[in-house]
Formats: sequence, structure tokens, C-alpha cells
Amino acid sequence: MSYSEDHKAKSKDRILKSATELFCRYGFDKVSISQIMKLAKLTHGAFYAHFESKEALYNASFLETLKGSRAARLVKGPLSIKHLTALVTSYWNLQELKEKSKPGPETILFNEIGNENAEVKKLFETSYHNLKKMLETRIMALSRLKKLPFEPDRDTIAEKSRAILASLVGAVAIAKSIPHEEERRGILEATQKQILIMLGVNESELDSVLGAVAPDVWQS
Repeated sequence: MSYSEDHKAKSKDRILKSATELFCRYGFDKVSISQIMKLAKLTHGAFYAHFESKEALYNASFLETLKGSRAARLVKGPLSIKHLTALVTSYWNLQELKEKSKPGPETILFNEIGNENAEVKKLFETSYHNLKKMLETRIMALSRLKKLPFEPDRDTIAEKSRAILASLVGAVAIAKSIPHEEERRGILEATQKQILIMLGVNESELDSVLGAVAPDVWQS
């Protein structure tokens, strides 16, 4: 690769990483090309040498988040209630709401509710279906292993996965808009418990199940 090609590839990577950070933190509409290029420490004019539009960059940014998604890593973990709990509760950890949190495909669901941009709506739908399928796969496997108190019926599991995602998105969307940390934590913790009840965990066991989630999962 020549110097110019190498330089161009590195510049594109800087733009992509900067865009991913900003889009995941603030959403499509609240991020400008100028902000992305400023964070990447490149001139505004260099943008169009790499991407034809902000929408094209957003699409590339979304694909980038899929590569290092914690959800993708968690779904490969052992088939246990502990790991399913980590999968469905790590998104509500207050760490996710801090600026230094790592981006993932789920962040598009939190940031882009109601966005009318055609490209964003398409990616929103893609993100929803990817996460729903991920949940369905894990719940189905655990149900077949008799580790969940319901039969491995596809309709039942699809319904539970929809309910989990609706709770996930709603809880985080509300919590992100609440300035008081104690109330935010209360919203997130209450939702965590409701999700576990959906999965058949007894109310008397909720605290012990949540406490069993590995610290590195919550903080990663």
C-alpha cells in the first residue's frame, strides 16, 4: 500500500471511529459533519473524500458497532440464567448512560426513537430485529434445557423477547432524560426486576440473581 493509500485508510478510520462515538452518544440528528471532523482532527473538506453523505457514514458506523458489540460476546457465553441475566440487564446499568460507555447496536434503539430519516429508520429496524433474534435464540436454548419455567414455544418466546426489548428501550430512554441519579437508578433497577419476572424468576430470588451477574460484565 502506498503512503497516500495508507494515509487515506487511516483518515477514513479516524472519521469512522469519531462518528461511531458521537452517533452512539447523541444520535443522528444531534451530530454534524463538522463535529465528527473536529473530533477526528481532520478538515471538513476531507469528509467527502471518504463518504458521500452523513447517512452513508451513519450506516458504516452502525456496522462498525456490530463488530465489537458486548451483546455479540455475551450471546456466545454459557447457557445459564446468569449469562442470560447479563445479556438482558447489562444495557440498564448506569455505566451505559455515561459518556465513556462503549457503543453497541442497541444504542440506536435508545437514540433514534421517532427519527423519520429513511436510512435511520431502516437501521433502527435492523437493530431491533437483530437484538430480538439474539434474545429469542438464548431464551429458546435455555427453555429446551429446562432452565426456564416455560415450554420452548416459538410464539411465547417471541412475545417475551418483544416485551424485553420494549422494556429495555423505554427504561433507558426515560432514564437518560432524568437528571437525578437516584431516580434514574430506580427506573433501571425496577425494569431489571420486571424483565427477570418475565423470564420466570421468582420475586424472592430477584436480588440474588441480579447480584450473581459478574462485575466485569456490568462494567465492560
